[in-house]
Amino acid sequence: MTVSPVADQLLVFARWPEAGRAKTRLIPALGAEGAAQLQRQMTQHTLAQVRFLQTLRSVLVTIVFAGGSAPQMQQWLGEPWDYQPQCEGGLGDRLAFAIQAAFARGAERVVTIGTDCPQLDAALLDQAFLHLQAHDLVLGPATDGGYYLIGLRRFRPELFVGIDWSTERVFAQTVAIAQSLPCTIATLPPLSDIDRPTDLPLWERLCQQKLSVIIPVLNEATTIAKRLSELQHHPTVEAIVVDGGSQDDTVEVSRRLGAIVVDSPPGRAQQMNRGAAIAQGHTLLFLHADTQLPENFVTLVHHTLEQPGVVAGAFELQIDSTLPAVRWVEAGVKWRSHLLHLPYGDQAIFLRAATFRQVGGFPELPIMEDFALVRRLRTLGRVAIAPAAVLTSGRRWEKLGVWRTTLINQAIILGYFLGIPPEQLARWYRAPRF
Repeated sequence: MTVSPVADQLLVFARWPEAGRAKTRLIPALGAEGAAQLQRQMTQHTLAQVRFLQTLRSVLVTIVFAGGSAPQMQQWLGEPWDYQPQCEGGLGDRLAFAIQAAFARGAERVVTIGTDCPQLDAALLDQAFLHLQAHDLVLGPATDGGYYLIGLRRFRPELFVGIDWSTERVFAQTVAIAQSLPCTIATLPPLSDIDRPTDLPLWERLCQQKLSVIIPVLNEATTIAKRLSELQHHPTVEAIVVDGGSQDDTVEVSRRLGAIVVDSPPGRAQQMNRGAAIAQGHTLLFLHADTQLPENFVTLVHHTLEQPGVVAGAFELQIDSTLPAVRWVEAGVKWRSHLLHLPYGDQAIFLRAATFRQVGGFPELPIMEDFALVRRLRTLGRVAIAPAAVLTSGRRWEKLGVWRTTLINQAIILGYFLGIPPEQLARWYRAPRF
């Protein structure tokens, strides 16, 4: 069977984040490890936008990498992409070789980007492909005189010869060559790369807008696929899946859907703390795999945390069950959350990363870790409830019965206040009779 080539192809030039060889111009400011970590973060940020682009149009994505190996890149970034090593030579040679190869694979439009421009989003990538329907060349000018994107609808080798690469003359020289061919040109808005220490405040501002969603999992292949598919529609969201030793396809599914996957010893508190430790966002949201966020959750999170005196927040709770009695449970949760400012983990607790670090993260308890965290947070300020509900699975209520489940939950809370060791409470909670 012959597979039809994809007309739109996107090439992402990326580098394996090896300390001492990645973002070398930033080493004086960040150190070798810090510069490599920034390389890793910016690559993952760029590919989050690429995944969002793939919800807008059909596009074949190729990671054109330097350093490392294809298996290393696949282990890091996941398997959905095509991986091709960069050829030898200067930047012009490497660009020309990769673009020519894409057209040889049957592309009709090829767009090429790096991972150094965090302002480049899915909308601009989509616009670049749209421009190529009417123009021969599309360029995204960088504020330092280079370009962050080049797109072509046929291979033009002249555009990569005689260019003073890595100088402020790159964009102007490329335009001059294009005009001499002749070649019709479209341009995108100027954006800034992160190349030098003076560029770092831009990255810091973008991180302030980013929301890291941390999902602890154990054998949740089916539910995690749903959660990550929902998060893909929010380009400012960073999805972090923390696996506690799954034996099913949870890890593979998570990587395929673009999440950052972290291994952890089992235990929800440990898993969430480990996810928070590598999160890039200034705001953290802790989500159970069987809980669906409201569609506008990003806006609700930011608006809730902007309220005076608010240190953390959560959502209302809706239970995915037709059992009439669960409506009473939802009403009780609403009363507890608003009157006592005491939401639980299934309501998707969110807070600023700095606040999370200030209170020491989740106490590493086998149970009641969310309850203990919220009690700590209430000593700093108000825990607010956003005006929308998450939808959580009703499987436990339906399996054990609404009143029995509620009684168990309240008994565990009472035992916690009475000083019964959390390890014993956890054994009771997970016992078959429960």
